[in-house]
Amino acid sequence: MRYANVVVLTGAGVSAESGVATFRDPGGVWARYDYREVATPEGFAANPDLVHEFYNARRAGLADVEPNAAHYALAAWERAQVDAGGAFTLVTQNVDDLHQRAGSTAILAMHGSLVRSLCGVCGDRRDCRRDLAVSDRCAACGARGAVRPDVVWFGETPYLLDEIDEAMAGADLFVSIGTSGAVYPAAGLVAQARALGVATVELNLEPSDNASLFSAARYGPASVIVPAFVDAVLNDRFDGA
Repeated sequence: MRYANVVVLTGAGVSAESGVATFRDPGGVWARYDYREVATPEGFAANPDLVHEFYNARRAGLADVEPNAAHYALAAWERAQVDAGGAFTLVTQNVDDLHQRAGSTAILAMHGSLVRSLCGVCGDRRDCRRDLAVSDRCAACGARGAVRPDVVWFGETPYLLDEIDEAMAGADLFVSIGTSGAVYPAAGLVAQARALGVATVELNLEPSDNASLFSAARYGPASVIVPAFVDAVLNDRFDGA
């Protein structure tokens, strides 16, 4: 096994072919909504009903989508790595649950999850697939109106940064899939990998904002290029270029 410790970063491009709306692309979510109104703590404080309406729709939409070949390929890669005695960490910016449904388990969801709730008073987190409302009480502390989607909003610190740093410190291959290269700190992982001497690969529909930092790249639909790349790595046909 050429690469014993793999870290993969995924973004919206992995789930776009499943029908999950992207946020930053032309015609994406932020072209239709003002992020300040629906994806900031200030927006939630000003109009929690609007924020719940927005995320309830996003959550409900998950019932209409399924994992695609890219999700399944990454889950198979994780299983193969572990079976061979290696390590595999999937860092995702996505808040959908498609990686989990495809079978991935070693997931660091740095932007949270649509299918969890968070209490703004006591910090209680729990699985939640139903609609949320201002009238909800926290099941842990009883506070009313403080339960929100467990999604990292603009101005908030992404989750699991220490765990991501630890995974990067031991990696010998870093692969970025379906990301814009514009959202930090995720966009900074490739520079971190280069500083550590880690092989870096971009798999994307088109070059990202930081494409020049990668030592190798493959471009095309995620459902096509990700399974092909995983197959090449697992069969020692990827030479790092």
